Amino acid sequence: MAFVTRQLMRSVSSSSTASASAKKIIVKHVTVIGGGLMGAGIAQVAAATGHTVVLVDQTEDILAKSKKGIEESLRKVAKKKFAENPKAGDEFVEKTLSTIVTSTDAASVVHSTDLVVEAIVENLKVKNELFKRLDKFAAEHTIFASNTSSLQITSIANATTRQDRFAGLHFFNPVPVMKLVEVIKTPMTSQKTFESLVDFSKALGKHPVSCKDTPGFIVNRLLVPYLMEAIRLYERGDASKEDIDTAMKLGAGYPMGPFELLDYVGLDTTKFIVDGWHEMDAENPLHQPSPSLNKLVAENKFGKKTGEGFYKYK
Repeated sequence: MAFVTRQLMRSVSSSSTASASAKKIIVKHVTVIGGGLMGAGIAQVAAATGHTVVLVDQTEDILAKSKKGIEESLRKVAKKKFAENPKAGDEFVEKTLSTIVTSTDAASVVHSTDLVVEAIVENLKVKNELFKRLDKFAAEHTIFASNTSSLQITSIANATTRQDRFAGLHFFNPVPVMKLVEVIKTPMTSQKTFESLVDFSKALGKHPVSCKDTPGFIVNRLLVPYLMEAIRLYERGDASKEDIDTAMKLGAGYPMGPFELLDYVGLDTTKFIVDGWHEMDAENPLHQPSPSLNKLVAENKFGKKTGEGFYKYK
């Protein structure tokens, strides 16, 4: 009986140890790499929900612009959220901004962070170089995540020695408004890492959905072929872009037509995604290039951000 008792105690002890080792990371400190629209948006929602944030980019000028954009966005949020109490709104803005610090040296700030979220240029080589470097300086428990919308998470994770603590965390623009976050689990991502990122997404007030590391994840995998088919419909002369947009808004209940959305997202971004998919699967008819899209991008007509795309903007 004593032998059985000892065995049971060892079993319980072993189980407790395993449970402790598998304990989820509660993310409190976040480092966001990239001060563009996406990175600034992620930093904003993280700070607004009680996380301490370090926002990193290459120059102080970029970071100053990012911080200014965050403040303007926060004031819009406060105006709605604290309509009856402007003073509380001002306090909310100041408190949120006080939890965001900036840096131009990513390696020097990741040693004490729980989560690194990367939101830089969609270039695999650049992302790999970044994560390979940060992997040497980040704490053992630190989770790495990429906000990429088109690159394979596994290919980025392989640049590090922490593939089990690496996943995709795909936010949508504008981050403070859009509720969805795609949490991408690679074959190497641990359940502990995945659950920690799901909890973090919920803590931001977002709605996380899970997807395997498949091209485009969920939203872009469905959305981009739809946008490309709209372009082909227009290229064939079957309908005007204006009528296609109107049809999808009034017939399908979409808030924006495909050409309006293409211009909003950026034609260069859409072309980059399609080109990447075409390279991986050249025979797939959904991934075929578009002459009119290629022409507009070659002319630097990317949409709203350049003043002209499929439509002209003042």
